[in-house]
Amino acid sequence: MSKGVVLSVAASVLFAVMYYFTSLLTPLSGLEIFGWRMLLTVPCMTVFMVFSGEWRQVWELLRLLAGKPRLIGGIVLSSVLLGVQLWLFMWAPLNGRSLDVSLGYFLLPLTMVLTGRLVYGEKLSRLQLIAVVFAAIGVLNELYQVGGFSWATLLVIIGYPIYFVLRKRLATDHLGGLWLDMALMLPVALWFVQSGEQGFAVLDAHKGLYGLIPMLGLISASALVCYIIASRLLAFSLFGLLSYVEPVLLLGVALLLGESIGPGEWLTYIPIWLAVMVLVFEGFKHLMRQRRA
Repeated sequence: MSKGVVLSVAASVLFAVMYYFTSLLTPLSGLEIFGWRMLLTVPCMTVFMVFSGEWRQVWELLRLLAGKPRLIGGIVLSSVLLGVQLWLFMWAPLNGRSLDVSLGYFLLPLTMVLTGRLVYGEKLSRLQLIAVVFAAIGVLNELYQVGGFSWATLLVIIGYPIYFVLRKRLATDHLGGLWLDMALMLPVALWFVQSGEQGFAVLDAHKGLYGLIPMLGLISASALVCYIIASRLLAFSLFGLLSYVEPVLLLGVALLLGESIGPGEWLTYIPIWLAVMVLVFEGFKHLMRQRRA
């Protein structure tokens, strides 16, 4: 378990480092950085899956698609939904949207709870209801202050639940499905890199990118591998608890990049943080009950 905890925290730290790392990749745009990330991450992920024995999931999924070609449209949509999220993660730190995205990641566990209730009829516990009330206070304040959440926040809290529901419906909610989603992005990723202001020639014009871009791929692949291994070593409840580390770190990166929380926004953030703390407390209680059992 200790190894799993270390790997989970390491994954969150690496994702936060990558969030900040984009600000160092001048003059690349968010689209170009997204393209480079995919071009470097998918091969690393493929090597990991081959050596871990997970590659059979890809073959099984391809055989399923060959037998049921009607699923291809759903697979393409799944890839697009994930691609938009990965692009936003690379784009936000360069365009003053880091706080918006970090807020989205804070709200995501709550929207997942509500998705479970609305889509699968899952009952909310008393603590989950309390968390929803806290979150509602934050949401109402944001509506009062600015009329609604930014599109970047909404993209995270709406896009990810749709993505996860779709993968469950397609029966691709495993590592092979994730690989296929990312592999389908490669042609688009290549086009983003080539269609940049200088294309691949940007490496010659900015020599420092020869070291920084491979480092981006290394950070991305390492974070993904740590995350996958941790998910296997830890109980689901503990793994879920540790997932709250990432939005805290993303908030820190946003503040480090010069963004700030305005006076009127504290009534948005504090109730949402309280909601997250309630969910963490519930998960901790569940974990303790499991350990006693």
